[in-house]
Amino acid sequence: MKLTVSLSQLNDSPENFLHHAGYGMIFDSRRNISSYVRRLGADHYPRLHLYFDLLGDKVTFNLHLDQKQASYEGSHMHSAEYDSELVGDEVNRLRGIIGIGEAPLPSFQNKTATVIVDNNSVNNQIINPDAVHGDWRSDLRSIPPVKKSWWQKIFS
Repeated sequence: MKLTVSLSQLNDSPENFLHHAGYGMIFDSRRNISSYVRRLGADHYPRLHLYFDLLGDKVTFNLHLDQKQASYEGSHMHSAEYDSELVGDEVNRLRGIIGIGEAPLPSFQNKTATVIVDNNSVNNQIINPDAVHGDWRSDLRSIPPVKKSWWQKIFS
């Protein structure tokens, strides 16, 4: 789910805003991308996972719920909810922190997306009929994963 606001509404950098909203930065060294997570319990999963894009004086937050971590060794796969009630509640919480109030949200249906990436190629299967062209997920698909050498596999 997306939330777009102007930088003047944040009164701070997006990174500081997210830190004060309870998010911590994580860095994906394979893809050289930073993102932000907010844990929902003591474990790493489930967690709210957020990317942001700066376009001029606007910042767009892209939020989804990660249900679990990678299921298969050597691949990246997780179940993600993009339009669940929990994600909608979190968007409204962020809107409240910014001070722009709650927005009416669309009716929610449980839509899950399964993203599979193996070591040899980027091979995505997204099960989301309402995927928006130009979505941040499509940008991530164009970045191939970095292959690890044998010694990096041993020590990672």
